[in-house]
Amino acid sequence: MKWELPEKAWAMASDRDELTPEEARSDHWEMLRFLGLNAAFGAFLGVAVAFLLIWLDIGGLGSHIARAQNPVLPAVLIAAPLALTFAAAVTASAIMLMPYKRKKER
Repeated sequence: MKWELPEKAWAMASDRDELTPEEARSDHWEMLRFLGLNAAFGAFLGVAVAFLLIWLDIGGLGSHIARAQNPVLPAVLIAAPLALTFAAAVTASAIMLMPYKRKKER
């Protein structure tokens, strides 16, 4: 049995806006800039949270790092995963909340 779309679905599919290659390229770069900006903001938040955890000595973390032979390594091992996690969370929320707008009005 061959599957076919109903007439209404074909009409809806033909109503979609078609973008020229230049418009599509511009739209893709705009979306990439938007997502990159959100990822950078999330990474900044993650590094800021790591800094505050160490600076406010939450759970004795700052004093443990201060007594370490090489304090940079534990600080990076705390900040890097937090930055990646926050960047992923902010980017995911930006994708979910990304507004859809029509390029051409009919």
